[in-house]
Amino acid sequence: MNTSKIKPQGIEDLSFEIIDQEAGDHKFNSIQWPIVRRMIHTSADFEYIDTVRFHKDACEAGIKAIKKGCSIMTDTNMAKAGIRNSAQCFIKDKDILEIATAKNLTRAEAAVDKAVDLMTDGIYVIGNAPTALLRLIELIKQGKAKPALIVGFPVGFVNAAESKHDLIALDYPYISNVGRKGGSNIAASVVNALIILAEGR
Repeated sequence: MNTSKIKPQGIEDLSFEIIDQEAGDHKFNSIQWPIVRRMIHTSADFEYIDTVRFHKDACEAGIKAIKKGCSIMTDTNMAKAGIRNSAQCFIKDKDILEIATAKNLTRAEAAVDKAVDLMTDGIYVIGNAPTALLRLIELIKQGKAKPALIVGFPVGFVNAAESKHDLIALDYPYISNVGRKGGSNIAASVVNALIILAEGR
């Protein structure tokens, strides 16, 4: 097939058709699959079919929050840039570096602390820093952080898989995956899929 003259939306539509065909039968429902499909579209990685995990309340919690105009907080500016709706990221703020240095925290941890009040009933998106996810889990267990949804896809070799394991063990709305893979682009794709689902309601 000659795709050189297909318009951008046509390319995306064709991509989704190819993904649907190659994915075949899967375990996801009609709300979960558009999210997983967009992750695959972003990464060309079908392994997410086997590794992605949804808390039972995650999709509805995310869609509801978005429809209410919730705050969206991210751990990186890359994730922020990839999200369709307005989002905030504190990682580069001057006070974050000062706080992190004074308290012997990572900047990602300090940014989570700063976002605690703003994330209430919102979505916290983690696509890079395992320390951010571990800190968020800690604050939730302490009753200090109450986001509507956690999108947790830290990537890497040190505590990425472990932090996601801890998130999945938490009885709290999350969308995540098992293993080392992830990244800001994947995390942003999940939020964008939720935004599109919310727009369709």
